[in-house]
Amino acid sequence: MAVALVLLFPELVPNAYVLSAGVIVASYACTATAWSFMGGFTGYVSLGHAAFFGLGAYGTGILIRDLSLQPFLAWLLSGLIVLVITIPIGIAALRVRGASFVIVSISFVLILLLVFQAWEDFTGGANGLNVPRPFADLYRPDHHRIFFYLFVALLAVMLLTWWVVDRSRFGAGLKAIREDEDKAEALGVPTRDYKLAAYLISATFTAWAGGMYALWFGDLDPIFQFSILLGAYMVLMALLGGVRHLLGPLVGAVVVGTALEYFKLEYGDTQLHLVFTAVLLGVVVLFMPDGVIPAAGALLRRLGPQQSSIREITAEELLERNRAAAAVGGDADGRGGSGVDGSRDGEEDGR
Repeated sequence: MAVALVLLFPELVPNAYVLSAGVIVASYACTATAWSFMGGFTGYVSLGHAAFFGLGAYGTGILIRDLSLQPFLAWLLSGLIVLVITIPIGIAALRVRGASFVIVSISFVLILLLVFQAWEDFTGGANGLNVPRPFADLYRPDHHRIFFYLFVALLAVMLLTWWVVDRSRFGAGLKAIREDEDKAEALGVPTRDYKLAAYLISATFTAWAGGMYALWFGDLDPIFQFSILLGAYMVLMALLGGVRHLLGPLVGAVVVGTALEYFKLEYGDTQLHLVFTAVLLGVVVLFMPDGVIPAAGALLRRLGPQQSSIREITAEELLERNRAAAAVGGDADGRGGSGVDGSRDGEEDGR
């Protein structure tokens, strides 16, 4: 039902604006799911994942502009380039944990923001970068419809990958790192390699989400592409839905993304959407630390029929059980009596 609703969404919406909002929500779902490969599996919270989103977006645009590559080939290559770039970054960043890792992730995205703003000849600087759209001859509603399905397809690949990792030995090792990294390492889990692999997967998927956004939107601005707020949205969406659940980031993206678009439409540049984001984050942390999906499951179990530890049995079963117990007891008494009598007879004969 949910899959059918998603696939029919472009045909059900009343206008192109709502369809474009759906594309944005789908892009949020991709970024939140990509983030959960690192934050959900290992417990390492990164607020700087917008760095990979921006690199994927700008990488796609620059490859099209400078090498005249076909748009989707440029999109694919940009993700692979980000994968290579992330290897030394991940090796350095994952040497620390906890709050130190958060600070390192924020520092990385801030450095990239300054670089892409200042390097005007290569990135366009503060003026941004224009990315040629792959379907230039299509009207806007058709353009939005195609990219909605492209984002959904990318999300499907991410969810399938998440499902496979979750059921693999690699996923079990990542969860062990999340629960207690020192114990996991003591038990033989190659924690450094596993963390780096999760970081690379997360970064690559985030870069592909950024590249897809660049092909859809067309205009890139370093202030948005390398925004810490975008990284915070990823964290909030994943936490809201349930960071340890397959569909958690998707549910969080639908809730948060829809609310953000509503506040921006109704209240414009008042920044009220930021107030909503802060309040929602506080509610999630205080009342639903495991997310909406686990909380809803616990509520349904509480309201549903209670399971009893005592199994009800029929009268026939009870009668049969009593007969079996009596038979066993009688055999035991017979064996015990003969043994005692025999021993007494032996004693009398001896005397």
